[in-house]
Amino acid sequence: MQRRLILFLLALASLGASARTFNVLDFGARGDGVTLDTAAIQRTIDAAAKPGGTVLIPRRHTFLVATLQLKAGIDFHLAGTLLISTNQGDYTGDGVLLASNAANLKITGSGNIVGQSLAYMTGYDAPNEWWLFKEWRPKLFVLTGCTNLVVRDLTFGDAPYWGLHLLGCENVLIDHLTVQNRLDVPNDDGIDPDHCRNVEIQHCHLTCGDDAIVVKSTRQSHDFGPSAHIHVHDCVIRTQDAGLKIGTETTGDIHDVVFERCDILSSSRGLCIQLRDEGCISNVVFRDIRLVAQYHSDPWWGRGEAISFTAIPRTADTRLGRLQDVLVQHVSGRAENSVRINGSAMSPIANVRLADVSLAFGRWTTYPGGVYDNRPTKAVAQVEAHPSDGFNVCYAHGVTLADCSVQWNDHAPVPSVVFDHAAGGRVWNFRGDSEAHPIQNEGRPLSP
Repeated sequence: MQRRLILFLLALASLGASARTFNVLDFGARGDGVTLDTAAIQRTIDAAAKPGGTVLIPRRHTFLVATLQLKAGIDFHLAGTLLISTNQGDYTGDGVLLASNAANLKITGSGNIVGQSLAYMTGYDAPNEWWLFKEWRPKLFVLTGCTNLVVRDLTFGDAPYWGLHLLGCENVLIDHLTVQNRLDVPNDDGIDPDHCRNVEIQHCHLTCGDDAIVVKSTRQSHDFGPSAHIHVHDCVIRTQDAGLKIGTETTGDIHDVVFERCDILSSSRGLCIQLRDEGCISNVVFRDIRLVAQYHSDPWWGRGEAISFTAIPRTADTRLGRLQDVLVQHVSGRAENSVRINGSAMSPIANVRLADVSLAFGRWTTYPGGVYDNRPTKAVAQVEAHPSDGFNVCYAHGVTLADCSVQWNDHAPVPSVVFDHAAGGRVWNFRGDSEAHPIQNEGRPLSP
């Protein structure tokens, strides 16, 4: 099904070659990087929408813009540069490129979007190694309720807030996108499929301070449905937060998600699932992935966990959903902290299989260690002291480790595997060289 979707969307993208082209310069845009060209480009979009043509942002020009409303059936073809305005008064929405219920929309081209993130910051917090942001920041893309959507070949960077936010979209291809955000700006996510279905994200290169690719189900006044049938593959990621992630916003169900053949060059958590709300997460696969996870300065979420799957209530009153049926296969890399599978008494994690997971643990940064990060939550400690075990399984049922291994690059007086309040755990053909290698189990006896 996913292969047919890709072929269909690629064919759809190619249709723009024969459509009429509308050059924004012909509609009054200046492209000098100083004149606000929003109105002229919007006129071009509106004109192109009637026949379903191509809106051309030509090369060798820089267009200063604020909110643009993209329309169904057009190919917004970016060959030049969009420079986003730093004046909030220029905006009519909460982002730069917006679309609502736009069918057969394409956003293509080898051009660039420059986010000017530091103009939305109040200053640099040197002790915490990040920028402090102003009250309002625009997203670069907010594409809502779009069907048969193609976004390909673009570069965007220096985003002040989320990059590509897809809300309630169906049949989506994200192909060869390059994201070049600052590593020290918070909340500058790369790609956020939110309540979306049938999404293919492929061959992307992402550099972000915050989460690189993250599947969500945020709380909305309109029911956009679950996030489901999402395939992320063949991407290269550098981030100070999670590399490949589900959550933390999980107010609706998320299921049938596959992450595979990706390289995570840096992260605070390589593979991450954070259930914090009433939605349920199931049928998730992480396969053929290499990762690096390390500590960063204290404000950044994550504490160097190679893999972190948690089901923790957001507040004491949260009716927490379920996290179950997860496969992690052929994963390797190095990290400063554990593989962590941590449910809660009200919602134990169920049926997780780790097969051929091979990790090297050790410390190479100088940030304080020996903790797990539970944020965001007000129900338990946000950051808790905890030894950096190899694999730590707590409040989880049916967790299996098959053909997994750990090695330690320094002194390791911690167990390789710990099961705590964990029923039905199984370990097969495990290899480890910890000084405390014997497997600890406080739940049911483990199978040999």
